[in-house]
Formats: sequence, structure tokens, C-alpha cells
Amino acid sequence: MSELALLESARGGDEAAFERLLAPYRAELHAHCYRMLGSVHDAEDALQEALLRAWRGLARFQGRSSLRSWLYRIATNACLRAIERRPQRVLPIDYGPPGDPHDQLAVPLSESVWLEPYADEDDGPEAPDARYERRESLELAFVAALQHLPGRQRAVLILRDVLGFSAREVAETLDGSPASVDSALQRAHRSVEQRLPARSQQATLRELGDERLSALVDGYVDAWERSDIDAVVAMLVQDARITMPPIPTWYRGRDAVGTFLTERVLRGDRPRRLLPVKANGAPAFGQYFWDDASGRLLPHGITVLTLRGEEIEEMTAFLTPDAFARFGLPAELAR
Repeated sequence: MSELALLESARGGDEAAFERLLAPYRAELHAHCYRMLGSVHDAEDALQEALLRAWRGLARFQGRSSLRSWLYRIATNACLRAIERRPQRVLPIDYGPPGDPHDQLAVPLSESVWLEPYADEDDGPEAPDARYERRESLELAFVAALQHLPGRQRAVLILRDVLGFSAREVAETLDGSPASVDSALQRAHRSVEQRLPARSQQATLRELGDERLSALVDGYVDAWERSDIDAVVAMLVQDARITMPPIPTWYRGRDAVGTFLTERVLRGDRPRRLLPVKANGAPAFGQYFWDDASGRLLPHGITVLTLRGEEIEEMTAFLTPDAFARFGLPAELAR
């Protein structure tokens, strides 16, 4: 059935037709909400609000714009409302200074202030005039930089540079003018570019190539599972970082990271496992630690690596076991 036929059926109250109408756009709209909000949970809430508004307002859709553009307008405004009522999402390096690995870890923050990892998937067709690649636009550094922008600038940059909408289309989405969109985009560029690294992870991964990346991933997994701290530390750049949201404590420098791993993480001979996944356009792992009570390996966190050449610049360990299901990872492993 064509999109027009589905649209007519949905306008007549056919919910199944509405779901089929939305199906080609759902993944890319979810990714858009994640870029806007930095949180998978918040993105899901915003998307559900947007789809409910779309269903209720379908009779008013006149087709003057594409269905995709109309859906993005609703989703963007749902995200802007969410931004107004909740705190900014950040990573620990934006929250406070690095810690001393000999000190106690800070208490995890219970409030929702942390960026969350995003499972890689195809979120829709490439826009021909988009400035950022889709995977690049989901990298932790880029999404984190976006969170420092006011909501309107954030929306403008994503809609123009990531999704390739015209200034006129963005102006219609935000009830502004093309001139105001261009002005907001210039301000957003200045702010974001100050926070982005010199090279994107996608550029680094392309330069590495599949073979060298696979060797790096295999070496990391092997060293971690054998508790070979020297091997792990040897893979780090000199100014490497490790962060562990929701714990605000983080460490900088190969020696500090090595001390932390030695004293807090890779001690003893208890089994541990890493299962490779893809998150935020980067190599990542589901990390399992041994649990004596259950006699099983249980989820501990999703670790996303940031690379600098063939070395590891940052290990971002999201200590959120409930994220494992989103990555298709099992709830437990046998020894």
C-alpha cells in the first residue's frame, strides 16, 4: 500500500495503517530525539509524545510539506519541551575535575544528569547536503557538545547539518525565519567546534581499517578478561581518561588509570567477560562481572572506547546494567 493510501486509512482511524506509515521513520526519529536530549530514556519519552501528537493531529496534515518533515517538526518540538523541564545531560569530564585514584569513589548521582550510550543502527537515509555523517553525529563527543547548546540552537544544528533540512524548512519547524535559523546555526557552530576533538572517531576508524581495529578490539578483550593490567595500560595514550557515569569520579593520565584499574577493577582472579558491541559509532563492550550469590556473570556496564590512532584515549564505562537489553546482550552468562 502506498504512503498516500496509508495516510488516508490512518486519517480514517486505522491505527495499523498509522503504524505502517510511521515504520520507515521511527528509527531515525528516535536517533534525532537522542541527539537532542542525550538520553535514550528521554528520547523514548519524547518520541512517544510526538507520535501521540502526530496521531491526534493527522487530520490537520495538509501535505504542504513531506510527511517526514512534518514528523520531524513534531518530534523536535517535543524535545524542546523536554529540554525546558529537565537538567542538561553531561559526561563526568564536564561535571568536575579528575580524581585521585587513591581516594574513595564519589557516590553515584541518582538524578538524571548523565549522557547515555546509544546502540548503533541504521537510522534512515543519508541527507545529500548533511554536513555530518550519521555515525559521526552519534559519537559521544558530538552528542555531549550538543548538550551545551540552548535548545533552539541544538535543534537548528541537527536539522541543518545532520539531517540536511533547508533553512526554510527549519524555520517552519521552529516558527522562525530563515535569517534567524542561519544566525542560530553560526552561533551553534562556534560553540560546538570549540568542544569537538580535532578528528572524529569515524575518521580514525577509517584510517585504522577493519583488520587493525579488529586486532585492537581482540587485544583489549583478551587483556581485560585475563586481568592483564600492564597490557591494558600499554594500549592507552599518555593522557588517557576513564569515566564511569553515574559515578562522577573520573581519572586522567595513564598512571592514574592504571592505578585505579589495579586497586579497584582488575583485582583477583574472578571471571569477567567482555562482549563486543557497537555504540555511538565506536567500538564498545558489554562488561560482565562475576556474582558469587548467583554463580553467574552479571551485567556491569557498557564501555565505549574513544580511540586516538591505534591507542585508547578514553574508556567511558556506563555503569547501567539495564542498558544491556537495548544492545541485544544477554541478562547473564555462565562461567
